[in-house]
Amino acid sequence: MHRAQPNAAHQALAKLEALGVIRTIITQNIDMLHSKAGSRLVLEAHGHLREATCGQCFTIYPTELFLETFIATGEIPRCPACGGILKPNVILYGEQLPIAVLREAEQAARISDVMLIAGTSLEVAPVSELPALALAHGARLIIVNNDETHMDRQASVVIRGDVATALPGLLRLVESSHDPI
Repeated sequence: MHRAQPNAAHQALAKLEALGVIRTIITQNIDMLHSKAGSRLVLEAHGHLREATCGQCFTIYPTELFLETFIATGEIPRCPACGGILKPNVILYGEQLPIAVLREAEQAARISDVMLIAGTSLEVAPVSELPALALAHGARLIIVNNDETHMDRQASVVIRGDVATALPGLLRLVESSHDPI
């Protein structure tokens, strides 16, 4: 994951954001690929790997200080200040989501005109509840996914397919009809 690069879907979403079509990206991925692709407003509901926090003194460190050594040796990183174990700032099973990020995602859902849901089964709560929140506030849904989701029947558009193919196609469609700003 450390060496992973954004794919065509990440790049298409970043371009749609640059065009003003997308305002916010809400992701459960921890890989930071949306930011690497150029997206600016990314809400990482399950955290990210840019930082780690000491479990004892709660000091936050950029992971670049220890990630290469960890990958090479497998040795658990320790806090330089107190020796406590450093945990990446990602949400593990059973942990609470960062409340500020969740609230911002809920607000984005409430004010959206259209919510594009791409590459998710919509099985993991509470993020899976955001499409229903958007619908309740008058938004339309576009779902792009290989498999069926429980929200398909409520979506205005459902595209079955790989997001790395479908989202660049959607971008081309938008670009061909989008007036320059």
